[in-house]
Amino acid sequence: MDNIFKALADSTRRYLLDRLHEDNGQTLGELCERVDMTRQSATQHLAVLEAANLVSTVRRGREKLHYLNPVPLNEIQERWIDKFERPRLRALSAVKRRAEDGMTNKPRFVYVTYVASTPDRVWQALTDPDITAEYWGHRNVSDWQEGSNWDHERTDGSGMTDGGGVVLESSPPTRLVFNWGDPGDEQAERSQVTFDIEPYGEIVRLTVTHENLANEAARDEIAGGWPAVMANLKSLLETGHALPQTPWEMPAKT
Repeated sequence: MDNIFKALADSTRRYLLDRLHEDNGQTLGELCERVDMTRQSATQHLAVLEAANLVSTVRRGREKLHYLNPVPLNEIQERWIDKFERPRLRALSAVKRRAEDGMTNKPRFVYVTYVASTPDRVWQALTDPDITAEYWGHRNVSDWQEGSNWDHERTDGSGMTDGGGVVLESSPPTRLVFNWGDPGDEQAERSQVTFDIEPYGEIVRLTVTHENLANEAARDEIAGGWPAVMANLKSLLETGHALPQTPWEMPAKT
């Protein structure tokens, strides 16, 4: 938590977070225009914010988009604020988020974790059906080629699936993109999941982006589920054992 307070102690870095709060998902150039500083200075400030996990990044083509990561701020809120004003603050936050989400079509949920592993092992953990069964409780089955179908199969031997979709982009071991929906409803609009796998020193930075969600309820369920899945994946790769699985399934109709 010291890194968080160090990052927030600088007024320029707080201003950068304010700008991302207003318009999440900005490039370095866009942020430089907002704060009237050189790219080098902005890059240094953003590096401090990333180290504190207050900012996460996602690559889209040649662009690198920066996102405000509210998780550390939420931890501060829960420790010193939330227990005193929880009902009122959460109600206000929900209203605000609905208003903001209606104004943008950018990714609805971005989650970043760091894994003591290699990009190849993380890629294998995301695409091997037997490994996904260990930490997810579902077998994700596909040849993972662009345009191929994939299925989110139950592990109870029933042969039933809880959704699936089409692989949109497959670039081992750095990027995997697929859509997700109800296999019985081909006309329904599907959500989209992106995994970005990046070396981070001697470890791996894994970012999951889930977008095009149908509504606030879907967003809340996604926000509760992805951290559990990623924690299980991280534990499996780092210790050889997954954590006790949380009973959570990705909503098929998102």
